[in-house]
Amino acid sequence: MEFFASLGRGFVSADAIWMWAILAAQIVSIAIIVERSFALYMNRKPNQKNLAKLLNEDIQSGNLEKALKRSQQMALTHPLGTVAAAGIQAAIDLGGKEEIQMKMDEVLLEENSRVEKRIGFLAMFANVATLMGLLGTITGLIHSFAGISNANAAEKATILSQGISLAMNTTAYGLLVAVPALIMYSVLQSRATNLMEDLNKAALNLFIQLSFHYEAVPVKKKTTRQ
Repeated sequence: MEFFASLGRGFVSADAIWMWAILAAQIVSIAIIVERSFALYMNRKPNQKNLAKLLNEDIQSGNLEKALKRSQQMALTHPLGTVAAAGIQAAIDLGGKEEIQMKMDEVLLEENSRVEKRIGFLAMFANVATLMGLLGTITGLIHSFAGISNANAAEKATILSQGISLAMNTTAYGLLVAVPALIMYSVLQSRATNLMEDLNKAALNLFIQLSFHYEAVPVKKKTTRQ
């Protein structure tokens, strides 16, 4: 309790500006952690390869229209649906394997960037909090040593010890903010990597199926019309 009481006194000290700056970094870090945790653990699941199997059945049977409708419905809740819809539409338009790949890669890049967004800021805010803590400590020590220059010998030790104690609060608080931010950065980055690998594998599987089967579709349509 004394530790937190000491931190509280740091917010009203002469160098409180650094404590408030670290607090601002902490608030932003917590907001990013909550938002990204919800987005990556609640809204995203590593099950895209299983969903690809549903689309593969329609693709292998040559029913791309059904596969397109299924992927568009899937896109409402799963990123694979958006990627698959782009590739299937390109296959329906007979754009060729290169166009299918480019269309899918374009959407895949966008979906992957959504997974990783804002996670990198956690590492930045952790470093900023640590550096601001050190800067606050150095500033506080400078003020403490300057304050004892005109004090008598009996008071110097007391003034110096109090000044150092308050100055060290900024370093302690900076580390208190930085450590959880770095831990959550590693956790969220690992989750994001897992999700992207799952999505990339599912998209590759769909591309292989489209590349192998899409050319049979116009033949079937032509035969039906005749």
